[in-house]
Amino acid sequence: MTVKELSEKCNFKTAAMPDGDREIDGCYIGDLLSWVMGRAEENNVWITIMSNQNIIAVASLADVACIVLSEGVTVEDSILRLAEEKGVNILLSDKRTYETAVAVYETI
Repeated sequence: MTVKELSEKCNFKTAAMPDGDREIDGCYIGDLLSWVMGRAEENNVWITIMSNQNIIAVASLADVACIVLSEGVTVEDSILRLAEEKGVNILLSDKRTYETAVAVYETI
């Protein structure tokens, strides 16, 4: 499954999708950035409520397929531009984190 397919099937909004064809392999949920860097795996969907610019660096280091911001969290335009530059996909979910995780689990 690709990031674009996940976005469509889960009705997530697209905030940044420079690599929508990126394949997904699993999911990681966490808000403590140092924890995510050490535990998220390559090609995971990373679900978080963190929305500062550091999420782009963490996503790049962990090489996740995408970030899904849950709970209706949004990001500033400057972060979206950085995501596009760095090739980091960002999706938005209005659902609670648990419901977002269930939707991802049932889809992938």
